[in-house]
Amino acid sequence: MDYIVTTLDNLVHQTAFFNLTWGNYLMIAVACIFLYLAIAKGFEPLLLTPIAFGMLLVNIYPDIMLHAEDAANGVGGLLYYFYKLDEWAILPSLIFLGVGAMTDFGPLIANPKSFLLGAAAQFGIFAAYFGAIGLGFNDKAAAAISIIGGADGPTSIFLCGKLGQTTLLGPIAVAAYSYMSLVPIIQPPIMKLLTTEKERKIKMEQLRPVTKLEKILFPIIVTIVVCLILPTTAPLVGMLMLGNLFRESGVVRQLTDTASNALMYIVVILLGTSVGATTSAEAFLNLDTLKIVALGLLAFAFGTAAGVLFGKLMCVVTHGKVNPLIGSAGVSAVPMAARVSQKVGAEADPTNFLLMHAMGPNVAGVIGTAVAAGTFMAIFGVF
Repeated sequence: MDYIVTTLDNLVHQTAFFNLTWGNYLMIAVACIFLYLAIAKGFEPLLLTPIAFGMLLVNIYPDIMLHAEDAANGVGGLLYYFYKLDEWAILPSLIFLGVGAMTDFGPLIANPKSFLLGAAAQFGIFAAYFGAIGLGFNDKAAAAISIIGGADGPTSIFLCGKLGQTTLLGPIAVAAYSYMSLVPIIQPPIMKLLTTEKERKIKMEQLRPVTKLEKILFPIIVTIVVCLILPTTAPLVGMLMLGNLFRESGVVRQLTDTASNALMYIVVILLGTSVGATTSAEAFLNLDTLKIVALGLLAFAFGTAAGVLFGKLMCVVTHGKVNPLIGSAGVSAVPMAARVSQKVGAEADPTNFLLMHAMGPNVAGVIGTAVAAGTFMAIFGVF
């Protein structure tokens, strides 16, 4: 009888209930809210679902992220090995490969001025950098946090790992992906505040056709120019352009399909669950996390505003040929930010079609965020 009681007692005490803190329960609740937003509301479900589930797992069973050196048998937890691929910048680079294979750079090639709008939206990054310095973060931590302003999760993870700020990776990545998923909620009020109804109704001229040769040469030329100037951008820009070259060359359809579908979704699962698993209560529930979340929102709003304001300037310079709304797509949440530009424009005039025009700044924003990350790496002497 004593043996049965002892066995039952051991079984009961091996349940998670006896090992969790109030913080774990709070993070479990947050994970469930994220799952609700992803599944019921459709907020970037491909990213938010694995992130939320990783968050759920690590707060129920912390050893799923156990470091190999801390394990009695030298074997780490499952998601620890997924996370090492983030730390080594492998998964963010592969995400860029898939994005390149899925993205049409035609609108950017047809309207090179889009590069300026993409660059303008990167001001959010530098606003966050100086804001983080002001809140007491060191320079490398501030740089890692600042990339949230580009609304680019993979680049945030990439730079965080390269600058050795792995303790901040969880809050930074979750903030970046959360704001990416909330683009349709955050951006429209800022866009409407900074533009008049007349500006929102501006119809832009149809983009010129882009030749196949231009589309093939573009990723090659961008890789040569950008990587010669900033070699540190090679992992991100190189993979982005390689994926796009697969797409536009037309001779490696199998590689294009793999990079944009099977490989992309595998990487999203690994990256999403491992990022979510960095948000244990111990690592996530602190003052620094609140600062990062606040800075991320400020940076994202500032980047959106800077893009719209530069769009207004271009509207004036071109005598009303540029709709300022497309400037908001300069943040690199592809293609959601471009869709938001289209949606807000269509609310003012249902016959207004801005999507393809907005894709130019949107794609430029992806390149711009990678360049900003490479610039920080060059400043700090990281390769």
